[in-house]
Amino acid sequence: MSSNQFSTFWVDERLYGVNIQMVQEITKSMNVTDVPLAPNFIKGLINLRGQIATAVGLKELFELPASDAESGKINVVCKSESYLISLVVDEVGDVLELEDHQFEMTPETVSPKVARFMTGVYKLPNNLLSVIDIKKVIDFLNV
Repeated sequence: MSSNQFSTFWVDERLYGVNIQMVQEITKSMNVTDVPLAPNFIKGLINLRGQIATAVGLKELFELPASDAESGKINVVCKSESYLISLVVDEVGDVLELEDHQFEMTPETVSPKVARFMTGVYKLPNNLLSVIDIKKVIDFLNV
């Protein structure tokens, strides 16, 4: 039986995850250099020991309501080929190892604004884990 590991995090009280092989590191809020005229979901650029990552606010990317609390944001830094992207999330969860038989396609009830970045979901005993496809997010940024 095959399984996958996911680094999980919370955005707007929903549980999301990315394949752990895509995660380079997780850091507290960092200094961000603004990018003039960038869309609102581009929070700016982060310098990670000489590597530049684009900081993307998932709440804004998913077009979820903004919250007043901007403090304590966490960066989940992911890599895809030579591209670094930092997902700005509300809170970090656990690393979960899930079996393939728990996987389901993205439900039709998920907003299309979020579903376009997902590969599907895993049903957990007390929650639903929405899996984010980092390559889909990067492709969207490079449009």
